[in-house]
Amino acid sequence: MHPLVEQLKFARSEFLRVFDGVDDEDGRTRLQPMNCLGWIMAHLALQEQRYWVRLAQGRDAIRHPELLGISGYPDRATKPDLSVVRPIWNGVTSNADTFLDGADQDRLLEHFVLDGEPVAENIGTMLLRNIYHYWFHTGEAHAIRQQLGHKDLPDFVGNLGSAPYHDW
Repeated sequence: MHPLVEQLKFARSEFLRVFDGVDDEDGRTRLQPMNCLGWIMAHLALQEQRYWVRLAQGRDAIRHPELLGISGYPDRATKPDLSVVRPIWNGVTSNADTFLDGADQDRLLEHFVLDGEPVAENIGTMLLRNIYHYWFHTGEAHAIRQQLGHKDLPDFVGNLGSAPYHDW
């Protein structure tokens, strides 16, 4: 597995840690101007679906079309239940891994084609964008949980040993 794919999977695992113990009510609570936790999870699922399912695998029949309605940016804020969004996120990331697990260095330097034109960023840059997007929203989700008064939140990056640095 390419090291950047390992890093994405690690970012995902850290993202999920911030959701431990969050119920649907808190998951729907919006502390403006931030979105709610349910929206954030759906939003990241939408990005992965666009990149790694639709563009990478050519699956135009999007498995979860409702994601656009509940998490499109910069559309209006919605407040979806985590109990609805979490299984969607799990399904999308599992489908995304079908492509990501086989991506190598040469593939990451290529560009996807959309409507007959190459996408501006190469696949590796899109992968970096996805990783950084997770970290951005992981921090935001921590802030939301702090504002909601949740206790015993993770206070540092978790088991980095699961995705250590190594040569490409």
